Amino acid sequence: MIKVSIVGATGYVGIELIRLLQQHPEVQIKDLISKSNANKKLVDVYPQFRGSKLEKQTLMAIKDFKPEESELIFTALPHGVSQDISFQLVKSGTRIIDMSGDFRYHEIDIYEKWYGVEHKHPELAKKAVYGLTELNRAQIKEAQLIANPGCYVTASLLGILPLIDSDFIKSDSIIIDAKSGVSGAGRSLKSNLLFSECHNTMKAYSPAVHRHSSEIEYILNEFLRGSYDNRSSKKRAEVLFTPHLIPIKRGILATIYLDCSRKSSAREIYDLYADFYGEEKFIQILKDELPEVKNVAGSNFAQIGFKYDQRTDRIIVVSVLDNMLKGAAGQAVQNMNTVFAFAEDAGLEATALFP
Repeated sequence: MIKVSIVGATGYVGIELIRLLQQHPEVQIKDLISKSNANKKLVDVYPQFRGSKLEKQTLMAIKDFKPEESELIFTALPHGVSQDISFQLVKSGTRIIDMSGDFRYHEIDIYEKWYGVEHKHPELAKKAVYGLTELNRAQIKEAQLIANPGCYVTASLLGILPLIDSDFIKSDSIIIDAKSGVSGAGRSLKSNLLFSECHNTMKAYSPAVHRHSSEIEYILNEFLRGSYDNRSSKKRAEVLFTPHLIPIKRGILATIYLDCSRKSSAREIYDLYADFYGEEKFIQILKDELPEVKNVAGSNFAQIGFKYDQRTDRIIVVSVLDNMLKGAAGQAVQNMNTVFAFAEDAGLEATALFP
């Protein structure tokens, strides 16, 4: 049994972490830290915890938190804010899983360009380990600071990685059209996220300039350079990414377009996915159908399907996941399980909510 705390416990990601961790057989939730709700009872902010083992839990201010008394801390804070707090927490020697974008890049100039924020702790960022479990499991096991990936990024990378270095994929012309539920924007009050503003409509936002464009491209190029295995490819990835807001609470569907440099087949493509993911618990490769958000929402599973268009020599990949789980809190728990050598699906066994 390990003692775990959450900094930023009352945002959407924080509350998903609490929901998952309170059911985890190897975890004791120690402290819940919240700037906006310090000294309140958790049930006064989130009444759904009435009757649970956390019913009497009081939310704590960061100044009263003793990080050395926890074996793992999740930091569920906005980018720019997390870097200073995580820098202080790391000094305690406690392992950290950070949910912001502050530690996902070893090349700090990329972070500062796309996030528009100065990184005050570049040396710590360079030591952080990227937390896409299926890609980086060996390094995650030994890491003190794990940078949990972005939700759009997770859906996109899972769909692209098995194909990116194949001899028939053009890596410099990747197009990603991704759609997310409203919870992906967080819990802060914004007029464009009001029910009457986002219900019964769809819209694209930040085309070509969304910060997750840089993360997808950066990790793909790190992968091609051999940062995660022994490959040494001369290929370079270039990504055009457009996100969309759709009127559902949770879920991401990424449609990915890949140009081919030679003829392929559905069998060859399927075999690449099967070889890459092997027996991965949370990755489901569909053979003759395309995935839907409703089949993964509420779970830590990602589903991937594809269509090979022989007429245009393009592959259309569809990747879906729950942005709050495999795209955030669920993946963080999966990383925690990896670090402490628990069963990787411990606390994450739930299937999708249906209907």
